Amino acid sequence: MKRIILCVVAAALFLSCGLTLPAMVSSAAASEIVLTSVGQSPDATMIRVVLRKMKINAENQPLLRPEGLAGEKILVAVVGGSSKGLGAAGIDKDQEIERVTGLFQSAKQKGMKLLIMHIGGEGRRGTLSDAFIEAAAPHADRLIVVDGGNNDKIFDRLVEGKNVKILTAPNVNGTAEPLKATLSEWGVSAQ
Repeated sequence: MKRIILCVVAAALFLSCGLTLPAMVSSAAASEIVLTSVGQSPDATMIRVVLRKMKINAENQPLLRPEGLAGEKILVAVVGGSSKGLGAAGIDKDQEIERVTGLFQSAKQKGMKLLIMHIGGEGRRGTLSDAFIEAAAPHADRLIVVDGGNNDKIFDRLVEGKNVKILTAPNVNGTAEPLKATLSEWGVSAQ
């Protein structure tokens, strides 16, 4: 519930700054990045707000399927399990893992870069989130993890020997710097 309130407050603050839709248009074409959830938590929505502050308009498609990929360069998948979110989407843990596994395989076949993010820190870890982390992290080209989320080195273990960088951030807002660096390296300019 706190996260939903945080998202609503963040959106209200963003809009109260007088920004309109044309002001949010990205220097990166909307078709370059697509955003999805892994576990149906509201975390992907928070990353969408961070991207918009960077003037990058990434469409958030929480239930994105392989056939929904339409020529984007980068898939950003934000991991965080929510039993409420899964219930609202009408799916269970196994169906979500099946969806994202197929999505990641399709993205790789299309030559897309895959950025996996875990922004909930230690507080968003647990059996449900860990199942999604284990399903997602091995597919990553890059990982961004908020402090505390990798205290047990789960991400290190899952990408061991794969030459995958794990970048850290102190909090959700702090993900802007590693996001900007990663997107820039992958050919998407951020401001």
